[in-house]
Amino acid sequence: MAGCASVGARLWLPWLLLLAGPAACPWSWASPAEEGGGGGGRGGARGAGGREAASGGGRGQGRAPHSPHPPAEDPGSPPPHDSSYGTFASEFYDLRFLSDEGYPFPTAPPVDPFAKIRVDDCGKTKGCFRYGKPGCNAETCDYFLSYRRIGADIEFELSAETDGWVAVGFSSDKKMGGDDVMACVHDDNGRVRIHHFYNVGQWAKEIERNPARDEEGVFENNRVTCRFKRPVKVPRDETIVDLHLSWHYLFAWGSAIQGSITRHDIDSPPVSERVVSIYKYEDIFMPSAAYQTFSSPFCLLLIVALTFYLLMGTP
Repeated sequence: MAGCASVGARLWLPWLLLLAGPAACPWSWASPAEEGGGGGGRGGARGAGGREAASGGGRGQGRAPHSPHPPAEDPGSPPPHDSSYGTFASEFYDLRFLSDEGYPFPTAPPVDPFAKIRVDDCGKTKGCFRYGKPGCNAETCDYFLSYRRIGADIEFELSAETDGWVAVGFSSDKKMGGDDVMACVHDDNGRVRIHHFYNVGQWAKEIERNPARDEEGVFENNRVTCRFKRPVKVPRDETIVDLHLSWHYLFAWGSAIQGSITRHDIDSPPVSERVVSIYKYEDIFMPSAAYQTFSSPFCLLLIVALTFYLLMGTP
């Protein structure tokens, strides 16, 4: 009877162990290659405690012993970092291409609006030239220019009623030719850029070397307006003059075709009556042609003569 019980136990024991799972087994279900790796066989692996790898055999070099409970973590230490390539790529994408809201490719920051040109400082902290209707300002004059010293630079502000370009030239006389010219040009993309020209006779040749910096411009209400700085003194160059010297200022504006300037709008653009010094601030007004008729001495004399003739009558 005891023999039958022993035989029954041997038959049922494997099935009970299989149903209980790996936790009930004191040994592992390892493959022959794992258990016999390195030449140590089963004996080398089990002699060190069942699942620990022996120095010369067991389950291979560098394999950590199995433990049902993970090691305790230091509460002050940072969480483990996954150094896989996928984690790196994900973090890099989040850092470089995602905004706080999670939108990829965020829009560019807003550009500061163009600060309007002030005319109440004219003759005080900056010099101004106005051409057009009496009492006009930078937004209503046919042409407007201001200048002021800022450290080693001169800041210029230009504005004209045009959809093309507005410029100022620095000349040793009142005629076009051999002049250093700075122009603000409105291109087909709606941008206003500062260009440097040199007048060769009646033709403006663009010069690659451009002394302008801190440039900004805008095209609004059919007006080209710009602001830029230029050094007072520059290295000796035929096409760039030193502004610490006095020059006649030439004022011009006109149309542009695909960002290239064309002839100025009026045949005889205004020019400063005398040389301009950047160390002297004045507010100079020049009436446009429409307002020069009745201010000319000859016209005034003609009006007086006609009035006298009409009052006295014919003999």
